[in-house]
Amino acid sequence: MAVPKKKTSKAKGRSRRASNWTLRAPSRSTCPRCGAIKRPHRVCGNCGWYAGNQAIDVE
Repeated sequence: MAVPKKKTSKAKGRSRRASNWTLRAPSRSTCPRCGAIKRPHRVCGNCGWYAGNQAIDVE
């Protein structure tokens, strides 16, 4: 079994684990009906449509 030559510092190990906690910008898509920007797989807040059907009544 392989044995490390040097000890890994606490900062090195913690920075490697900290990379999983980075915040990313939420993904965005456009509504095919009205062209507004919306989150994927969600009802459009501008026109109220989802998957080719009117899901909510937006006035």
